[in-house]
Amino acid sequence: MGQDTEELSTTPADIESTRDNLSRDIDELTDKISPSRVMERRKQAARGRLGSLRDSLMGSASSARDSVSSAGTSTTSSVSSASGAASSAATGAVDAIGSKAQGNPLAAGLVAFGAGMLLSALIPASEKEADLAGRAVDAAKEHGQPVIDEVKSVGQDMGQDLKDSAVEAAQQVKATAQEGAQNVKQEGQSSAETVKEQAKPS
Repeated sequence: MGQDTEELSTTPADIESTRDNLSRDIDELTDKISPSRVMERRKQAARGRLGSLRDSLMGSASSARDSVSSAGTSTTSSVSSASGAASSAATGAVDAIGSKAQGNPLAAGLVAFGAGMLLSALIPASEKEADLAGRAVDAAKEHGQPVIDEVKSVGQDMGQDLKDSAVEAAQQVKATAQEGAQNVKQEGQSSAETVKEQAKPS
């Protein structure tokens, strides 16, 4: 069909070279989009940012970073995509806050605590954690019920005592008011008689 024979003639070496190039490209692409590798790259980037933040806040800690990094690489790669988003959000927050906390170990501790709280809130609880939390709530209810009953009893007793005291105080006020009214009445009559006697012509 009018094509040159040089264009059509490819050697087995050319075919093998093209096959190797395609195979390598596919392997690189697979590695790049693999969820476990994506998570590993994100974890490494977060570790790098946290390490540089820690170094700028507390001084150089390369041996600690190396031990954390080696421990982190031995961790399994089965991390959900939610933890990747949590890691990204936490590192962004750490980067934003970290620049303001530079050179202050107390601030560094608060930043680390906040980042930990953020990560723990974003990562869903495991079945074991949910089970333990349920047991803790049940135990608190079981052991807390006698305390609640005792508090109710004490509250009711206090309410009854307050009611009795209030009734007694009201009766005392009423009696005092009646006595005061009686005294005022007597004083008024006495004063009126005194005025009448003084008004009589002698």
